[in-house]
Amino acid sequence: MVVDDEAIIREGMKRILSGSGFLVETYANGYLALEKLQESIFDLLITDLKMPGMGGMDVLKSIGVLQPEMPVIVITGYSSVDTAVEAMKNGAVDYVAKPFTPDEILAKVSNALEKKAVLVDDMYLRKELRDNHGFDRFVGASAEMQKVYRRIMQVAPTDSSVLITGESGTGKELVASAIHKNSQRRKQPFVAVDCTSLAENLLESELFGHVRGSFTGAVQTKTGLFKVADGGTLFLDEVANISLTTQAKLLRVLQEREVTPIGGTQPVPINIRLITATNKNLKTMVAEGSFREDLFFRLNIIPVDLPPLRERKGDLPLLIAHFLKKFADEMGREVRGLAPAALALLEEYPFPGNVRELENIIERAVVLVEGGLIKKENLELTLPEERESSSACSVVPQSVDELKERKRHLRELAVEPIEKAFALNALKRNNWNVTKAAEQTGMLRPNFQALLKKLGISIRGQLDS
Repeated sequence: MVVDDEAIIREGMKRILSGSGFLVETYANGYLALEKLQESIFDLLITDLKMPGMGGMDVLKSIGVLQPEMPVIVITGYSSVDTAVEAMKNGAVDYVAKPFTPDEILAKVSNALEKKAVLVDDMYLRKELRDNHGFDRFVGASAEMQKVYRRIMQVAPTDSSVLITGESGTGKELVASAIHKNSQRRKQPFVAVDCTSLAENLLESELFGHVRGSFTGAVQTKTGLFKVADGGTLFLDEVANISLTTQAKLLRVLQEREVTPIGGTQPVPINIRLITATNKNLKTMVAEGSFREDLFFRLNIIPVDLPPLRERKGDLPLLIAHFLKKFADEMGREVRGLAPAALALLEEYPFPGNVRELENIIERAVVLVEGGLIKKENLELTLPEERESSSACSVVPQSVDELKERKRHLRELAVEPIEKAFALNALKRNNWNVTKAAEQTGMLRPNFQALLKKLGISIRGQLDS
């Protein structure tokens, strides 16, 4: 495809390329080109940068969603080479300056198609990883994600403990699952536990099991998940949230390779690989005394750090295209892509909820879109309010760990008001009855109580007031 508002350029380009055996279609502006790209696949796009209406830069950005593997060559005048370099930063593979010779444009096209052949080979490699190595749910070809893939393939064949770190929504359980699927334990169970979803006594019962009559409500003997996962992999998500008491018991289990059910007297041998994950800084927690140092060293044999989406924006077009196809297929809707303004908005958005948030945004847009093109208003993005900006910036972090801790603190500041409003509203609706409030919100009573404790909400204090 050749896109240029000058007819002489379009016709000249078509004559040069057709003479070398290429099938060529030409379009006078970006709007017409995008309409065609939404219904037909092309091997190469050549576009002028300076065009009335939709310029080549907007076309280039839209290509990342519509046909992300298609190479793009941009045409520019000598006076705007800097703009062409900027276009290459946005995904163009090359540029050609006016005036150009037939040999020059043919050389550029040949080079771009050779690069595409390499990319196609890489796509087959990624397909192999997806189909045969448990990478089917990963989307991303950035350098940051390539490091993650390599680390997974390095550690998977071993039995070493793995600690996966990363913000919420970055895909920590996907990594744990991929490690298991590429390990010698792949035919054995993969058991995942969210350590934030259960109160302390319930978590211990889930992990270690209990015998009948060991505590109120223990009406029958229960096998713990350590034993359920025997021979396979146990994944403890958000391990930073377990209490010091449970940490001590977990450490003993890992040291002795055996588990004693609550109320039991006979230890049961176990054979598991342990993978843990957290969105918190365990080193900081060790320094504060809220996480055991000896347990940290036992868990952190092999660290895997997942980058947040804002640090791998190069994967954004691939992720958008993936989620667009997923939800359009599920809902039976004809959605061709994103308008340039909508794509530009997503490129600037910080994604505090990472890939999970992007998935939710695209699902909502597919539901709300009228017509085949998602517009800016269909995204319904709400930019996070600036909270305590002056105090947050008063002390500049001196290290990466301090920077991560500051960012974690700011995220908590943003979430806490929502949690507090949620809890108080539930209590008020139920006349401050904790059991009824928990039931109405769909939470277990111990978990609802833990949330109240975390937020500093006292039922007695509220009733007295």
